[in-house]
Amino acid sequence: MPDAARLAAACGLAAFLAASGLQAQPNPQIARVSEQERLRELHLLGLAATRPGVQNSNPAAPDYANYDEAKANPFPLPDPLVEADGRRVKTAAEWWKVRRPEIVAAADQDLYGKAPAHTPAVHWTIARLTHETRFGVPVVVKALDGRLDNRADPAIEVVIKAELTTPEAAAAAHRKTPVVMSLIWLKPPVIPGVTFAPEPGADYREQILKRGWSYVLVDPNSIQADNGAGLTSGVIGLANRGRPRRLDDWGVLRAWAWGASRLLDYLRTDPNTDGRKVAIQGHSRYGKAALVAMAYDPRFAVGFISSSGAGGAAPYRRHWGETVENVAASNEYHWMAGRFLRYAADPLNANDLPIDANSIVALVAPRPIFIGAGSADDRAKANDAWVDPRGMFMAEASAGAVYQLLGKRPLDPAFPPVLTLSDSGDMAYREHHQGHTPGPNWPAFLDFAARAFDRQGG
Repeated sequence: MPDAARLAAACGLAAFLAASGLQAQPNPQIARVSEQERLRELHLLGLAATRPGVQNSNPAAPDYANYDEAKANPFPLPDPLVEADGRRVKTAAEWWKVRRPEIVAAADQDLYGKAPAHTPAVHWTIARLTHETRFGVPVVVKALDGRLDNRADPAIEVVIKAELTTPEAAAAAHRKTPVVMSLIWLKPPVIPGVTFAPEPGADYREQILKRGWSYVLVDPNSIQADNGAGLTSGVIGLANRGRPRRLDDWGVLRAWAWGASRLLDYLRTDPNTDGRKVAIQGHSRYGKAALVAMAYDPRFAVGFISSSGAGGAAPYRRHWGETVENVAASNEYHWMAGRFLRYAADPLNANDLPIDANSIVALVAPRPIFIGAGSADDRAKANDAWVDPRGMFMAEASAGAVYQLLGKRPLDPAFPPVLTLSDSGDMAYREHHQGHTPGPNWPAFLDFAARAFDRQGG
């Protein structure tokens, strides 16, 4: 990982927090308990250890990540339109009734884990309402608390923290606005010795407000801690009444996605937001969670999946950047179900997974999806190679077959040059030169989302 000051200068605060692994590298006590839990899950699987992952800090080291396309050795991605018994899906009805449920079941079993059949109810309150001016726009700001019913285990308290900002003019006119939900820290930590540069271009919140839309920020870490030590707390722990999770129980990405859906529940009741026109955005690990939310909750209208990498839109079968073994390591395994660890331990590997990232993108169909990243090739500047931008494009292009089956235009299979938007109307992809940050892709995404909202009417 690049040093903090250089990464912060290149990426800005939001991207630095996502890229630096702050929560993936917790204090020693949390790290110790996280690894103990991982070893417990490995023992339940009959495994002693996982294979080591690669690293991204020393190009001369033998375990440095691969960034040579000639050595990427892409294996064929599983066809999302081929059923488990080998039959090919030929109609939309077969997709909805047979193949899509198969992919969801595989994702539950081997990737993200199963959410409980009954999860705690969430009671939303407006903790604080203020009238402010942000980016020159008069706004109404609502600090939202989503308190989970913890009667099953009163020792575990979970309050989802979110902040909804709506243009004052829309609120005064009782007009419902489209909303962009962003998974992001609400109160970033103070990091000694680090000075953050602003995100490239105009602040995304300013861009949203000046379209007359609302935005809502939700702190994923208020839903579930980003470490294995927290699996007996948060919503996962509350649903299990403080007991350790089972091997097919949900991981943190699925829990974050669940929390985003509960915030969507609230947005469907707020007098100033149009709950039918909610876009979800996340970057890096939060991009993974945003993709999971889109895959599991059909109510999200459009998604901006930024630099999501492994565990998100990047294929596990590509030998490029972050690997399955990295995701199964002690600082990331909690994102996934316990059963995922099997694919980072002999005799299995990524090629044994029943589905890949293209199938997860396909679960979003036919709703609009925008996948973006920094370029992997711009070596003179900050780059985004770790998250495998080309691989994410490959996965999205492969998922286009499902979009086409459902009457939508697939993505052009030609990999676009940097700064060139590939846009079918319902699928879009774009790279920029600014490294691990969503900033330069926000204008293109908001235009994409506006067209999607316009097609919805209302």
